[in-house]
Amino acid sequence: MNRLKSKNVIVTGSGNGIGASIAKLFSNEGANVVVADIEDFSGKKIVEDITNIGNKAIYRNVDTSNSESVKNLIQSSIEEIGEIDILINNAAAFVFGTVETITNDDWSKVFGVNVIGYANCVREVLPSFRENNKGVIVNIASVSSFIAQPEFVPYNSSKGAVLQLTRCLAMDLAKENIRVNAVSPGSIKTRATDIHIERLGLDHEESYREFGKDALLNRMGRPEEIAYGALFLASDESSFMTGTNMIIDGGASID
Repeated sequence: MNRLKSKNVIVTGSGNGIGASIAKLFSNEGANVVVADIEDFSGKKIVEDITNIGNKAIYRNVDTSNSESVKNLIQSSIEEIGEIDILINNAAAFVFGTVETITNDDWSKVFGVNVIGYANCVREVLPSFRENNKGVIVNIASVSSFIAQPEFVPYNSSKGAVLQLTRCLAMDLAKENIRVNAVSPGSIKTRATDIHIERLGLDHEESYREFGKDALLNRMGRPEEIAYGALFLASDESSFMTGTNMIIDGGASID
């Protein structure tokens, strides 16, 4: 299918994990994709994977917490592929700890990327959406947006803010035919998960099994399963949806 045929899409944090899966899936659905990441090597590798099968993708380095970097991302993307139709806010900082162990720098990092970074991208892409008289934003939130987890204070606080950002943006931008929704993944097997496991000094396979036990489906999710949720929200199939949060967690949070 070509659900995003000729659409121009920016996916932040798309050098690996969920973002990479979104970039690849969207390109297979006909979109021209901007792979935006702070890590050049991994971002360029995703572009190579996409272009090697004949699809259109370009790479742009970006630090979403830096407003000038985001401005350059949007401007250079428009120059290369045209006005932007869809923004996927996915770049994330994974900062964990208790209120006593985290520092002011930790707070600045996690909110700078996970909240202010999302807002920076939205602000800079709005003129392009207005040129098109429409636009779609999908914010990648988390089940951590609405559940409590031990020693996850900074991360969960930032992800909770993402849900409120999504709702408020949806309300403010609906009159301009701009839709804003969120996806909240549960435990997903990504590089960030592996880094967290290594930080805790745990065994990978055992940790995957333990993390998966929280879900009714008794496993961790795959990045592509989140990408399909983002695809639905980005496509015209969800044209009457805005301000919503799609939970994809294998049933872990229903109780």
